[in-house]
Amino acid sequence: MARRKRMYGGILLVLFVAFMASGWWLADERNAGGFWDGLPQVFEFPSEVLSEAWSKAANLPGLFIEHIPALIETINIAGVATLIGALMAMGLSLLATRGLARWPRLIPLFRRSMDALRAIPEIVIALVLIYVLGGGPVPAVIAIALHTGGALGKLFSEVAENADLKPIEGLQSVGATWGQRMWLGVIPQVAPNWLSYALLRFEINVRASAILGFVGEGGIGHDLKLAMQWGQGRYDKVVAIFLLLFLAIVIIDRVSDHFRHKLVKGQ
Repeated sequence: MARRKRMYGGILLVLFVAFMASGWWLADERNAGGFWDGLPQVFEFPSEVLSEAWSKAANLPGLFIEHIPALIETINIAGVATLIGALMAMGLSLLATRGLARWPRLIPLFRRSMDALRAIPEIVIALVLIYVLGGGPVPAVIAIALHTGGALGKLFSEVAENADLKPIEGLQSVGATWGQRMWLGVIPQVAPNWLSYALLRFEINVRASAILGFVGEGGIGHDLKLAMQWGQGRYDKVVAIFLLLFLAIVIIDRVSDHFRHKLVKGQ
């Protein structure tokens, strides 16, 4: 048995190395420039950006203040999208959880719906919505909310599957409706973990909102795109936006981590 395990492990290792090598070779062949030829130039652009920003370091505080409204817009997009996506995920997860679903035969339908929402990247949804709604924060909110609904729905469903069924059975015995059983019997049990996952998703959505700014969805990502398009002479603005976004994500991460710990651990 030990020899068989080592043999299988060796075969898997060989296959992994072969796939990695072939994938690397194919990507290098199809790339506009060879990886090894461009490797010495990897640090040229960052060094140019940082040297210009260092020479204009006195401008950074003013640039921080200038781009705070765009940062607030990015956080607002992420917050609204997370709230809408979490509400969608609550409904989908309860309808897709074995033992709790209102229509058990439709569980595969709701599960595949969450898979579909989770499989399509936010940027693809946003690019489609731009043609319908035009640029701005609304397509970004819808795109992030749909993806969040699919991602959180999966996590919420897994948490709900571990809920104690005794309170639900007790409510059912006194004639409670399905909605009442979910609201009074399930949600109080799963709410701490659901809120913890929602806060974690909010952090992810802040980053997604900034990325969507590159396709014209507003927020600080749009300002970063414009600054990078101007090129040399505006690199101090690029660094200021990067630093502002980095500080915001660090603060959000620390605050949400604190509240997640309190929700899950009760401390």
